[in-house]
Amino acid sequence: MTILADALPATIEEENHAATEQPAAPRSRLRIPTFAISILTGLALVGTWWIASAFSVVSPVFLPAPPVVAASFGTLLTTGFVDSTLVEHLLASLGRVVTALAVSLVLGIPVGLLIALSRVGRGVLDPIVEFLRPLPPLAYLPLIIIWIGIGEASKITVIALSMLPPIILSTSAGVRAVPRDFVNAARAFGATRRQVIARVLLPASVPSILTGIRIALGTGWSTLVAAELVAATRGLGFMIQSAAQFLVTDIVIAGIAVIAIVAIALEWLARFIERRFVPWADSMRGS
Repeated sequence: MTILADALPATIEEENHAATEQPAAPRSRLRIPTFAISILTGLALVGTWWIASAFSVVSPVFLPAPPVVAASFGTLLTTGFVDSTLVEHLLASLGRVVTALAVSLVLGIPVGLLIALSRVGRGVLDPIVEFLRPLPPLAYLPLIIIWIGIGEASKITVIALSMLPPIILSTSAGVRAVPRDFVNAARAFGATRRQVIARVLLPASVPSILTGIRIALGTGWSTLVAAELVAATRGLGFMIQSAAQFLVTDIVIAGIAVIAIVAIALEWLARFIERRFVPWADSMRGS
C-alpha cells in the first residue's frame, strides 16, 4: 500500500504534465499567391521561348524572337497588315463576336426556359441542342455558306451557332436550380405564371446565365478564325490566316496574343459584372 501510495502522486503528476504540455507549433510555410505563380509561369514560358530563339533551336522563320514579335505589334498599330491596322482588325472581330452573342442571347434564353419549364419544349428542343453542341464550326461552315452566302451574315451565324448551346444549357440549368420555395412564395402572394418567370425564375437564373455567357465567349473567340476564313477583308482571324500564307510568323504570333488578351479581358469583364450586379451569386452557389 505504501509503495502504491508513493507511486500514485508521481503518476498523476506525469499525466498532468503531459496534459498541460502544448503541441509543437507547426512551421510557417511561405505561401506564394496564385496570381504570382501565374505571372512566374508566363515569364518562364517567355524566357524559354527567348532562349530557344537565341540559340536557333528553331528556325526564326517558324519561331521569331520575342523582340521581333514586339516590333510587329508596333508595326500593326501604325502601318497595319493587309490594308488595315490592328485596331481596325480588332474592332471588326469584336463587332462579329458581340453581334453573335446578342443573337445567341435573344434565341438561347427563351429556348432554355422552354426546355426547363415545358415537357413538350424539352422533347422538341433538347435533341436539337444536343445534336448541335458537339459539332465543330468547320463541320457546318460549308452548309452555312451555301444557305446564307459569304457575307457578314454567314460569319455571324457560324459564331452564334457555336455560342448557342452554352447559353441554352446554362439557362435551363439555372431555372431548374431555383429553389421551389421561391416559386411557392410568389404564388402565395398571387403571382401569375408570367410574373413568376419574369420576377423569380429569370433573376434567380442570372448567375447561371452569366456563366454560360463566359463559356460562350470563349467558344465564340475560338470560332472566330474559322468564321473569318470566308471572304473576309478585316478581322484578327483573317489577319492571322493572311500572315500564315506568307510565312509572316511574327504577325501570326502577335495576332494569337491579341486574341488571347481580349479573351482574358472579356472573362474579367464578365466576372466583374457578376460581382457588381449579381452579388447573391456566391451565396446561392454555396447553398
